[in-house]
Amino acid sequence: MEFSAQFWVLVAVLALIAELLTVSFFFMFLAAGAAITALLTWMGFTTEAVSQLLCFSLVSLATMGAFRRYAVRFFGKNKRVEEYRDFVGHRATVVESIPRDGEGRVSYRGSLWIATSEDNLPIAQGTSVVIKRMDGIKVVVAPLAQEEQ
Repeated sequence: MEFSAQFWVLVAVLALIAELLTVSFFFMFLAAGAAITALLTWMGFTTEAVSQLLCFSLVSLATMGAFRRYAVRFFGKNKRVEEYRDFVGHRATVVESIPRDGEGRVSYRGSLWIATSEDNLPIAQGTSVVIKRMDGIKVVVAPLAQEEQ
């Protein structure tokens, strides 16, 4: 049994589509392996299924080993991205007191969020706060100044 060059082109295209959907920097290397295998099959170098699968595996692993860390660095996957940046600067209300150096809860847009105090000082229940930043799924807040309330 052997695979045609068109089969490997199809595998490469499907792997690229999967990469676009996942942005995992994994499928792009499978696409490279499939594309090289398609080229070598078309040129007549890999005529047997075993040689095609071996070529696909080796090229995929080699490109992944050689280029994955550079792709991740180039596309910025190592940079910490704050999720929910649009929450910053908005007001919320403390519904469960935030103790010194601890966690409480705030109500924001009808949902309860785990909250910590920006300056690690306690914030009483019912206090209006402003969201300063997000720390994963936790909201970091500070009490509103009197003139802002």
